[in-house]
Amino acid sequence: MFETKIAIVLRDDLAPWQALNVTAFLATGVTAQHSEIIGEPYVDRVGNRFSPLSVQPVIVLAADADTMRAVQQRALQRGIVTSAYTEEMFSTGHDAANRAVFAQFAPEDARLVGIGLRAERKLVDKVTKGARMHP
Repeated sequence: MFETKIAIVLRDDLAPWQALNVTAFLATGVTAQHSEIIGEPYVDRVGNRFSPLSVQPVIVLAADADTMRAVQQRALQRGIVTSAYTEEMFSTGHDAANRAVFAQFAPEDARLVGIGLRAERKLVDKVTKGARMHP
């Protein structure tokens, strides 16, 4: 059992391609912040090497817009650094544009579509309260 938990919370009205895209981006953000979660490379029976994966499971949750805002506020109040993705980022084409559009909003008016975090298990459970397992 892990002492920490990794959670990705997605807004529940995303198209499937959006949910997958946001999950991928947020997972990289969590990994960038916590590089120790990356394990050893995988090697198959004949010696082909594959990239290492996270040593820790990732839970993917869904929430409505109000719950997303509450999750973000609880994380900020507890000093948890999260990965975040806003609706406006779907219309950009590269990292610099993503950061520019992200900087235009504050927590009160950001249209969050995804939040990724890793913290102590009970703390993640408290922060993500109201979110449910993603279908």
